[in-house]
Amino acid sequence: MARLAERSKTVHDTVHGSLNIEGVFLELLDSAEFQRLHGIHQLGLANLVFPGANHTRLEHSLGVWHIGTSMARAAGVDAGAGEIAAACLLHDLGHPPFSHTFEYILHDRLGIDHEETTRRIITGGYDILREGERLPGRRSVPSILEDAGLDPERVARYIRAGEAPRPDGALERFGSGSRAGGDDRTRLGQILHGPLDADQLDYLLRDSRYTGVAYGVIDLPRLLRTMVLHGGRLVIRKQGLAAVESTLVARSLMFSSVYFHKTVRICEMMMARAVERMEGLEDTDLPRLVDSELLALLSSSGRFQRDIVTRLKYRRLFKKAFTVPVAGLEEGTAGRLARLADPSQRRTVEDEIARKAGVEEGYVIVDLPSREVLFSEPRMRQTGVLILDEERKRLEPLSRHSPLARALQNRPVPDWAVMVSTDARSRSKVAEAARRVLA
Repeated sequence: MARLAERSKTVHDTVHGSLNIEGVFLELLDSAEFQRLHGIHQLGLANLVFPGANHTRLEHSLGVWHIGTSMARAAGVDAGAGEIAAACLLHDLGHPPFSHTFEYILHDRLGIDHEETTRRIITGGYDILREGERLPGRRSVPSILEDAGLDPERVARYIRAGEAPRPDGALERFGSGSRAGGDDRTRLGQILHGPLDADQLDYLLRDSRYTGVAYGVIDLPRLLRTMVLHGGRLVIRKQGLAAVESTLVARSLMFSSVYFHKTVRICEMMMARAVERMEGLEDTDLPRLVDSELLALLSSSGRFQRDIVTRLKYRRLFKKAFTVPVAGLEEGTAGRLARLADPSQRRTVEDEIARKAGVEEGYVIVDLPSREVLFSEPRMRQTGVLILDEERKRLEPLSRHSPLARALQNRPVPDWAVMVSTDARSRSKVAEAARRVLA
């Protein structure tokens, strides 16, 4: 450990300023598994809509590490802090190219989940590098952790939400005057998975900065100053209520304005359909690729894939032809649309619309975003922050203090249930066919 501590490096981050990295974290930063994240855009294809959104998973991971260690200090928890800090730094190692763009395909076709892949990378059960890419002298992530006295299995358990045990009755114990509850792993697990965790805080700050959208403004110093540990849980003192509300508003607006922007979704679905319709997908190294390698693979995979890559390269995107809004959606219609969550049924409907419109198969996209929310951000509607009222010595849910939080739980993101897109020249024909098929 002393050998590791001799080395340090300052990394200048756009969002958090100068970050001093040393010891095991510098070793992890230099690992091939971590450096691979340089090649994966944080926001997939959003740079085709927001030209500045060229930041990567590597930058985000550094930001999560910085915020996570700051949260641990604010909570006053030291034991196990090295493990959670390592988990924060490594939490995105298993991301496929273009981040969440076609995660549902990997899940359905290959049985791959980026969190589980990350866990396996950390424990040595999966090599994210392709054959021949392990350069001499570059150690693997699990060997770096072990040499630093950190247990890869314990670090990996922080990656998936719910893995760390939660203290039973912690809220009740605090209400009765008890301050005990939960071990350090339980407390620290909330840093990476919770209604206000390091992952969300960094991506909201970072994505807002790089897209130029002003909605992701978060008072991070205020949140950290008002964050305390009570009853085995990370909570916010009442003085930080406004900072919590502004964070939740930022999250909701970033989802509707950036992550589920209609044109961003069209770009992502074009790429996803190119991958989905690839021959021999199961035989590729797809999960191990970076963005540029996937584009090269698609360009050599078939006429449809080459055409989609060319359209994305020169921004000749599909256009919205038809939408079904969430507002006023009847129960019967909702039930019929729900079947589109199954990829095979959705593809059947896409091809049916294409045939009725006289359009080549593959050139009609039916997007049902609700399923993508579950894969990319299951915390989207969580507002379960606990607020500590020190004067009344009470710990209460945010919703009891904030009508705004209650309203955000019911705000639909996005505001459309289904969107159909196609080549601009076919919009009117596809719109009419979509009405007949989806009505």
